[in-house]
Amino acid sequence: MSITLRVFLILCSMISFILCIRKVKQSKLKVTNSIIWIIGSFILLLTSIFSEAVEWLSQKLGFIAPVNFVFLILIGFLLIQVFIDNMRISTLSEKIKDLNHAIALKEYENEQKNKAKE
Repeated sequence: MSITLRVFLILCSMISFILCIRKVKQSKLKVTNSIIWIIGSFILLLTSIFSEAVEWLSQKLGFIAPVNFVFLILIGFLLIQVFIDNMRISTLSEKIKDLNHAIALKEYENEQKNKAKE
C-alpha cells in the first residue's frame, strides 16, 4: 500500500473519530449509534497502520491490489450500517402507524361523545 494512501486513511479515520465524538458531545448523535462509527474509524486506522497484514490477507484472498481489499472492508462496513438503519426505520414506521391508529381512535371517541351530548 502506498504511503499516500496510508496517510489518507489515517487522516480519514482521525477525522471520522473526532467528528463522531463532537456530535455525541453536542447531543446530535446517540452514543449507541456512534459505536459503529467509532469501530469503523478504528478498523480504518488499523488497516492503515498494519498495511503489511492487509497486503498479506489481500494476497491470500486473491485480490489484485490491497487497496481493493480496503475498499471491500469499507463497503462491508457501510452495508452493515445501512442494514442497521433500515431496521430502525422499519421499527419507527411501525410505531408511527400505531400512533396514527391511536390518534384516529381518540378522534372517533371524541366525535361519538360530542354526538351523544347533542
